[in-house]
Amino acid sequence: MKEGLSLQQMAMEIERQHQLKEDYLVNTDSLKLEPYNSQVYLHMYDEKGSEPVEPMEINQVAHRQLGSRLKIPASYYDRMLTEHPALLADNVNAWFQKEPATRMLRTMGGTVRAFLSNRYRRIDNIEIAKIVLPLIGQMEGARFESCQITDSRMYLKVVNTRLEAEVVPGDIVQAGVIISNSEVGEGSVSIQPLVYRLVCSNGMIVNDAQTRKTHLGRINSADENFLLFSEETLAADDHAFVLKIQDTVKAAVEEARFSCVVDMMQRAKQAPINTKDVPGIVRLASREFNITEDESNGVLQHLIEGQDLTLYGLSNAVTRHSQDIESYDRATKLESIGYNILSMPARQWNKINQMAA
Repeated sequence: MKEGLSLQQMAMEIERQHQLKEDYLVNTDSLKLEPYNSQVYLHMYDEKGSEPVEPMEINQVAHRQLGSRLKIPASYYDRMLTEHPALLADNVNAWFQKEPATRMLRTMGGTVRAFLSNRYRRIDNIEIAKIVLPLIGQMEGARFESCQITDSRMYLKVVNTRLEAEVVPGDIVQAGVIISNSEVGEGSVSIQPLVYRLVCSNGMIVNDAQTRKTHLGRINSADENFLLFSEETLAADDHAFVLKIQDTVKAAVEEARFSCVVDMMQRAKQAPINTKDVPGIVRLASREFNITEDESNGVLQHLIEGQDLTLYGLSNAVTRHSQDIESYDRATKLESIGYNILSMPARQWNKINQMAA
């Protein structure tokens, strides 16, 4: 599992970011993108033509959402941003005026971090933390193994040291849970079981058992100067979801569910790789599960070093390589892909083996 922040660092970062956040509900005809040197900044104007806030930078997530909303192809948007910011500003401003719409801007520290629908339901990291952290603290044997906040998501990865099993003698795995949330429209609140392998600190996310809460709700309205003041807590109609989070976190580390995944691992240990072309197997599996060529090379290296030429060994090579990935978001995705490989139907695994023969 990729190393992240400590729990104390995570709590401090959640609070720090919370103090810097401001949300605005604006019509796009009051927005204007303007280039300055090699950057572009977003200006916001009120009815009097004044700017209630300083010009704002735009991060990568918000740039991608802005381009998607205006139906500007990503490759063209990125080229304009890099090579001709003034042209990008002309394009964006023209569409702001031609097709005005009310949008929610989520900002932090003077940077636009999300460009969203006015129906976007704000469920912030601090709200999730207030629900989850006390619950985990009451769990005997629970340990926060890895935490992180990226531009797109928050991750809390917890291991229950009291619930463990051996896949084979000496290969011990423990039950756990991953809680994640996106404040910027990059995904739902998600709670999923995970399995933690002690021998190499691998984490594998169990994808077929999860709870989600989408960030879609009633149409938001704006206060004076466009500012949307933060809501004190989750709304009353989210009370059922709060209870669902609590129940799901507890259920994620239930022995019965954990045992099913361990059984799957033990069966995968008995599913050998066709050794006539091990690199070919890795390439085929990588294409099947959207692993990049560079990542595939790393997976192959870990597979050979692990000396376990089975389906189990391949899935572990993927999750082990996740620790080498710079992006925490992508590393977590590879932990999920590792489970997809482990749990693939026998016919799919046999087809991959036969194609490499």
